[in-house]
Amino acid sequence: MCSVNPGHCTLIKYIFLLLIIIHLGLNTAESVWPLPQIFIPSPERYQLKPQSFSFGYRRYLDTKHSCSVLDAAFKRYFSILFPGYSYANLITFSVATQLLFLNSYKLSVFAGQASLNAETVWGSLRGLETFSQLVYQDDLGSYYINKTEIEDYPQFNYRGILLDTSRHYLPVQAILKTLDAMAYSKFNVFHWHLVDDPSFPYQSHKFPDLSNKGAFHPVTHVYTQSDVRRVISYARMRGIRVLPEFDSPGHTKSWGKGQSELLTPCYRGATPSGTFGPVNPTLPSTYQFMLSLLKEVASVFPDPYIHLGGDEVDFSCWRSNPYIRAFMHKMGFGLDFSKLEAFYIEKIVNITSILRKTSIVWQDVFDYHERRKFLSVVEVWKQGCYLCEVRRVVKAGLRVILASPWYLDQPGPTHNWARYYNVWPLAFKGTEKQKSLVIGGEVCMWGEYVDATNLSPRLWPRASAAAERLWSNERQTSCVERAFPRLQEFRCKLLRRGIQAEPLYVGHCKHEYQSV
Repeated sequence: MCSVNPGHCTLIKYIFLLLIIIHLGLNTAESVWPLPQIFIPSPERYQLKPQSFSFGYRRYLDTKHSCSVLDAAFKRYFSILFPGYSYANLITFSVATQLLFLNSYKLSVFAGQASLNAETVWGSLRGLETFSQLVYQDDLGSYYINKTEIEDYPQFNYRGILLDTSRHYLPVQAILKTLDAMAYSKFNVFHWHLVDDPSFPYQSHKFPDLSNKGAFHPVTHVYTQSDVRRVISYARMRGIRVLPEFDSPGHTKSWGKGQSELLTPCYRGATPSGTFGPVNPTLPSTYQFMLSLLKEVASVFPDPYIHLGGDEVDFSCWRSNPYIRAFMHKMGFGLDFSKLEAFYIEKIVNITSILRKTSIVWQDVFDYHERRKFLSVVEVWKQGCYLCEVRRVVKAGLRVILASPWYLDQPGPTHNWARYYNVWPLAFKGTEKQKSLVIGGEVCMWGEYVDATNLSPRLWPRASAAAERLWSNERQTSCVERAFPRLQEFRCKLLRRGIQAEPLYVGHCKHEYQSV
């Protein structure tokens, strides 16, 4: 029996037939992940020879200009298609690159050639990835591709992976390797949770003591701005945005080591206890500091969004501090400390607006804040009835990123990939306009139990299950049993490309991971 979401049992005939064709053709060329929106494969195949293969362009395109993103992609994908061969025949052309969210493309393979049409360079990258997955080898090592027609675009514009680099420092190379794997699964947002309570590894030019005193080590466990630029550039070449998060007012213990008077002194009775709590929201100096820091962040990270956090604020220290309580009384907040948090967040959101950035916050801010019109994007992360929360947010007219069902950091059996696959982000009662406010979802890899030694196998291929849910038509991808052989084959592709993806079940890949 096929595990189908009850809301998606009635499939029109052509989709059902397409799924059967894809299922039966897995041993040749049809194991594409994530599944394209329209995918028409054929048993007719053509041989590819690395020595005579090249990426060419239609004659009407201007060949006098160069697109660095595609130039690099041609070389990269040639090496992926034909390991051991180098690509020397590079032809360049100009293409519009203004919009990152336009990922649609059309791919046709026929009569021994392939045609890829896309509105933007980013759609071209997605099409190149799909093309690379269509190429396969027979038992004698010859390369083939089948006749294929594809029209494709993502179901959701935001398809993210969160990495936490505070609880365990992740070397830059581990981040770059993750970006490679993200591109293979058509993720397009790297949510970089840079800093937190345990450490502050971001090296600020304006406030160098933040990392000098707050990082695990001021030299070996920091991200210089050169490192950050390298990550951003590497991600851009793969069609991936880099979204920075500087979470406050909670999760900021490491900040206080390098920035005095930022955190709230906790009290035991009438005297300070010597410990500190969240950022102190009552001092003008707090907002002067946050403006300077976020101004630098905005200049370093070109993405139009900044994640401001706002989750899990412990009110006990604020409650213990007589000066905080006096401020609360003056502002008319009574003893409702969620109003104090809302007061702080609203000021930080206003700062990001001044910097011409759009803010993203965790759902706690939405839950605690009565005045919500100043919010733009809410990330839903808490367990329980997360679709109930999604519904509340979109009814308020705000955009949503769904993360709750895709927390992959906790240890779990390999086969639980289906748990992340059987997620239906739009399965709530609401209007089409409200559902359009769900802009996508995010796989979260928090760092308490994850460092560079286990990052890749814990992410992949389970994160790829979420990737298909965020990219593909859910009516065509509602069956775990049909998805399994495609994901198993995709996992083998990841191994061949150097990604340590853990096994889904018993078996082996033709090309095993070689660096163990």
